[in-house]
Amino acid sequence: MKQMTNILLTGATGFVGQALAGSLFNTYGSLACAVRKYAKSLPSHYGQKAVGNITVKTDWGDALLGINVVVHCAAKAHVLEKTAGSSLDEFRKTNTAGTLNLANQAAKAGVKRFVFISSIGVNGNNNTSSFSEKSSEMPQEAYAISKYEAEQGLLAIAKKSGMEVVIVRPPLVYGPNAPGNFGSLVRWMNKFVPLPLGAIHNQRSLVALNNLVSFIVHCIDHPKAANEIFLISDNEDVSTSELLRKVANAFGKKSWLIPVPVCLMTLAAKLIGKADVANRLFGSLQVDSSKARDLLGWKPVITMDEQLRKIAEGGEQQLLR
Repeated sequence: MKQMTNILLTGATGFVGQALAGSLFNTYGSLACAVRKYAKSLPSHYGQKAVGNITVKTDWGDALLGINVVVHCAAKAHVLEKTAGSSLDEFRKTNTAGTLNLANQAAKAGVKRFVFISSIGVNGNNNTSSFSEKSSEMPQEAYAISKYEAEQGLLAIAKKSGMEVVIVRPPLVYGPNAPGNFGSLVRWMNKFVPLPLGAIHNQRSLVALNNLVSFIVHCIDHPKAANEIFLISDNEDVSTSELLRKVANAFGKKSWLIPVPVCLMTLAAKLIGKADVANRLFGSLQVDSSKARDLLGWKPVITMDEQLRKIAEGGEQQLLR
């Protein structure tokens, strides 16, 4: 166990947060979780601090007492971007103003390090060459814009206050009970219905839940992580077709992928107003995570095939979520 570090984690009831909470507690021996209201789903040995909704007015005073590291995972999720009331202003309330309010109070409370989970969407939705930390920021959707604005505010707070900031931009995160697009793909593959996705030759970077958690824990007290931005991935890119075949194989099933030309599917998607879905399925988005390895000495702790097997071990229960 490492030396005493008092950590406050936000978003502990979420997909990434739940896994991260367990790893942080096992590594450091104590953990405080900031929650909207008391959560029965969290183990009793985690300390819980009810703070209500995360906004520019949230009072973090009690939650920050004795804390020297904040890991901020909570956010208004991008999967809600198409729902009513999810304008850029709505995302900014939580992801930008709420984050910067927490960071300002954390700096005043003497917090040493603030780890912020951002998004690869800050760099853009697709590319023809891998994004790195040197790539220009080109956020295109409300979620990514709000995250980028939070990043800029955090770096300014770090410069003014001396509190160290670490920014992590993951691509799509996959693991047991993954929400969003990946969870949908898993369910479709297990229904064993024909999918017209057998001829996609894109390249996409993903990050396994275990790998993302491992990297975040690595950033808690590594001296070289201070005031740095990291793009993180599994370092094994795949096409959408390859990913689907890997998912099927992990569940011990055959894939039924029909090789329909991508140009026809893209046109059909545009005609029915699903161009954004087509972009995620057919476009490339590659991440160069060499900085994490070279600067911090971090390495992925699990391969894609191993993480997919862990998903399969969850059985049919997770497919019914």
